[in-house]
Amino acid sequence: MSNIQLIIEERERSIGSFMVGRLLPFRKKRMVGPFSFIDHMGPVSLSESENFDVPPHPHIGLSTLTFLFEGSIMHRDSVGSNVEIKPGAVNWMTAGKGVVHSERTPEYLRGKVKSLHGLQIWVALPKDKENIEPSFVHVASEDIPHWEDEGVQFKLIAGEAFGRKSPVPVYSPLYMVEIKSTEGSVLDIGDELFGESGLYILEGEIKAEGSTFGPRQILIAENAKLCSFEIGANTTIYLFGGDPFPEERYIYWNFVHSDKEVIEQAKAQWKEQKFPNIEGESDFVPLP
Repeated sequence: MSNIQLIIEERERSIGSFMVGRLLPFRKKRMVGPFSFIDHMGPVSLSESENFDVPPHPHIGLSTLTFLFEGSIMHRDSVGSNVEIKPGAVNWMTAGKGVVHSERTPEYLRGKVKSLHGLQIWVALPKDKENIEPSFVHVASEDIPHWEDEGVQFKLIAGEAFGRKSPVPVYSPLYMVEIKSTEGSVLDIGDELFGESGLYILEGEIKAEGSTFGPRQILIAENAKLCSFEIGANTTIYLFGGDPFPEERYIYWNFVHSDKEVIEQAKAQWKEQKFPNIEGESDFVPLP
């Protein structure tokens, strides 16, 4: 009996002038554990005249996780954060009752050829934390737990797994793990996982249950405890998931919440520009 419940293919989506690969939400699987949204950005090369610019926009009811493989993004928010995100670091912004942030090419890279490649993720908050005060945490690459086991490299980006805990301050039981292999290897790691589990293939391939799966696919496990597969040479994958919430989460634009009325209130507040401001920035993304 197959343990692969669902295969999700990356779908091209526009975020203004920039194209991304949308992975979650998916019509047959809106969330995996608390993970409600995953975009694969790039890889893309930007010319001297091109920049990555996402003007101020709001969020409620979630935490955003930005993880870059290449390039750099300047993050600014209404909490007062002004931080450059570089490859390997984790940007963790908790929106709670409401936050506004912008994402842009740093000034020193404007007018130059540059690349951008990474993941942008939303993690829904548990019901009792949906309306907490917004906050921001930046965790440097060297502070992310990483180790090697029989030639396979692991990095615990967020949550708890493999007897380790990431310093990223999550609000519910979850995990996001990077696994890299330069040579083929068999991994049987079901005992390390819990809740709902997804496996995203960034590059390379894996073999499971007699089939081969390649880049830009998410495999959703029927039972996380039965997670076993062969990882190919020069392959990078991301395991993510955790305990699902008992209540449904609704998504409209950048808003995630268990209460539709709260989302309606957020829509009205953004239309009326009653969200907190980012100091020094006056433009904004209009409500769709």
